[in-house]
This record gives sequence, structure tokens and C-alpha cells, in this order.
Amino acid sequence: MQAKFTRASPSPRYRRLLEQYRLMHVNGETHLVIPPEQTFPGMSLPKEAPHIKRLIKQTGASTLLDYGCGKGQQYWPRRMVDSEEGIDYPDVKSYWGIAEVRCYDPAYSPFSELPTGTFDGVICTDVLEHCPEEDIPWILAELFGYARKFVYANVACFPARKRLPSGGNAHCTIQPVRWWQDRIAPAARSKPEVRYEFRLAYIKQDQIKIRVLASDAGNAEQ
Repeated sequence: MQAKFTRASPSPRYRRLLEQYRLMHVNGETHLVIPPEQTFPGMSLPKEAPHIKRLIKQTGASTLLDYGCGKGQQYWPRRMVDSEEGIDYPDVKSYWGIAEVRCYDPAYSPFSELPTGTFDGVICTDVLEHCPEEDIPWILAELFGYARKFVYANVACFPARKRLPSGGNAHCTIQPVRWWQDRIAPAARSKPEVRYEFRLAYIKQDQIKIRVLASDAGNAEQ
């Protein structure tokens, strides 16, 4: 029987990968020659920001945990436009209209301290596919455990361009939508009051498709 790993006792592979990501934050990505400051900066978040804003409005959230935030550059000043409101915002926090964002990333020392307490919303963008399969259950449970109102995440179900210092692909968990669905469901059942939305990107006929798994909509393909 496969061992059940936890936050207190993660898999050996989790520990090894964490060290790989710590090295990349310091040294950059050598295969694609990406400098350290541009390696996992957190800039995959802005394209997800409108989906997150919708959940913030629907739930009245005012505090967020960004779980796996990278270097946190997504919160630097950056023009954000809400086309529906017709308003320009100076940064993503203002765009969302929230009071607090707590950044957490175990591989980046400025944000490596494990959060305490709970948050209205938990967001996790382009992170889960970087985590070992055997640790996904406890990581998903942790996301829901931190959330009072909603969880939002996106996942790539295909290989990354980036490589680890060891030479392995940066996406260490590449699984189909159904695999993720089977692991999200138990975590979601543990917090039935928490809404969730997972956007899973996969390749079909050489095109990237999105499957949305959501508490209020079942699942839908886009």
C-alpha cells in the first residue's frame, strides 16, 4: 500500500524537488537561459486575475492566500484594466478590491514561512503540476483547509518548457483531467461550504483546451 504523506511528513521526492526549485530561484533556469529574477516570478497570475475577481465578487472575499506565489512580482505595480467597469487599476490587489494578500512559496525564502490561520480565498496558479503525485492529496487538503470562502487553481496537464537542474521536466505531475477530478473531490468534500474552481489545461488535436471543475457548475470544456 502506498504511504500516506502529509505536510509534517512529505514524500522524499517532495523534499528533493523543493531543493531543485530553491536552486532555480537562486540560479535561474539554465536550459532556457532564464535569469533568476525571471524564474518563477509569479507572472502567470495576471491572466487568471479576472476569474479570481469573479469569485471575490461572488463570495465577498477580502483576504487571499497566494499558495505557491513564486517571487511575488505579480503584486508589483502593474496596470490592470477592468473592461466591464471601465476602470484602470495600478495593481492586481486594487483590481481585486481586497484588503490583504498573503504570499507563500516554500521554495522562495522571503515567502517560505508557512501561513497560519485562514483566508477568505486561496489561489494556486501554475503550481500543482510542479508537485509530486504522491503529495497532491495533502496539498489539496491544505488549500481547502486555509480557505473560508473559495479555492481557485489552474493546472497544466502537459509538459513544461522549463527543466529542473537535474534535467527533469518542471511539470513533474502530468495527468489527465479525470485523475485531477478524482483527487479534488475528496478535498472539496472536507469543506463543503467552500466554493472551488479548478481550470485544467490539456492538449487535444494540437490545441490547448480548458476543462473547468467547479463546485457550482460541475465541469465544462472551454
